[in-house]
Amino acid sequence: MKSATELSLNRLFEQEVLADPYPLYDLLRSEDPVHWDPYLRGWVVTRYDDVVHALQRYSATLKHTPEELSAMGMEDMAPILTVMVRQMRFLDPSVHMRVRTLASRAFTPRRVEQLESHIQEIVDGLLDEAQERGAMDVIADLGRPLPSIVMAELLGVPVEDWPLLIRWAADFGSVLGNFQYNPDRVAAVRRSLDEMSAYFGDQVRRQSESPREGLVDAFARADAKGDRLTEEEIVANLILCTAGGLEAPTNLIGNGILTLLRNPDQLAALRDDPSLGASAVEELLRYESPSQHTIRTAPEDTELGGRTIGAGQSVITMLGAANRDPDHFPEPARLDLRRQDNRHVAFGWGAHFCFGAPLARLQGRVTFRTLLRRMPRLHLNQDTPLAWRDNLGFRGLSALPVTF
Repeated sequence: MKSATELSLNRLFEQEVLADPYPLYDLLRSEDPVHWDPYLRGWVVTRYDDVVHALQRYSATLKHTPEELSAMGMEDMAPILTVMVRQMRFLDPSVHMRVRTLASRAFTPRRVEQLESHIQEIVDGLLDEAQERGAMDVIADLGRPLPSIVMAELLGVPVEDWPLLIRWAADFGSVLGNFQYNPDRVAAVRRSLDEMSAYFGDQVRRQSESPREGLVDAFARADAKGDRLTEEEIVANLILCTAGGLEAPTNLIGNGILTLLRNPDQLAALRDDPSLGASAVEELLRYESPSQHTIRTAPEDTELGGRTIGAGQSVITMLGAANRDPDHFPEPARLDLRRQDNRHVAFGWGAHFCFGAPLARLQGRVTFRTLLRRMPRLHLNQDTPLAWRDNLGFRGLSALPVTF
């Protein structure tokens, strides 16, 4: 058995491991698939079946209350947690479905399908600007602007505010995606949280007088048998939708393009056969999951993978590891855009499955087919080393320079 240090997810803070975490995941899965990490004080789960079990059975409620954080000397986190406890991501089924049902109306498959031609226009417009230069940063020039423009329109806020959404989503995502308390990060997150709360609160009040089609108005007007969301609940969940709605497609686009460039045979197959688009997106989601983990809490003493997990203990479900489990995906380290039976967990599982998944998939599909069609000689700019963001939960690149 390897040492606790060798098996700890703390190793993700090492740049080499952050760039390629899969050997660490493989080590955990083979050595101790339900592993107590003493540094993170939680159970790390890496097998597909165990991850699915935990996502289905364990509580999504945040482990600590704002009051408990203050008692632990982390009072600067309490205002952030006050917002998070109102978000559907951290609500258990009975309350969660109340909020989720309202939000999902803006992301129905039918509405998402209707967006395809508009997303195509946005992608083409962004690529027109890049094509004149002969080079681009896939993240800055496409991966961030596309989902933020789309999200602004879905929210029903001014489209020209999309750069604000990018900055806010990155700051709030740093809390959603990282294990450890970081006081240096908290100050920036709180500033962004204050700005987002004021912005969305203002939008709710403005749209009560002058409604605009979008999620702001849908949340504000929603009435389930006389039960309406408070303004605090509306604002909290608009913040969550913004962060999730930007992180997933941005990282899918960046991770997907990098993966295709590293696998030229698969890139050529997709370029030559656009009908592979849907299965390609699923395989790219599995291979380099935009979301690498999510945390659950054991509601009672239970057993998982032969280990006894105590009530109230944290369970870190490693989505990225589950998606590389060889017992579920044959040759998991091989990219295969034609892979069959590809039910990955990149968007979670069960009640908390990401309701924005159809929109992220669509943005990825349109982006991949358009890039490969318009820029058939796309390749990495080797002069700039790749840098992965230090967000351990949302896996994505800081930049992806390419030429064509």
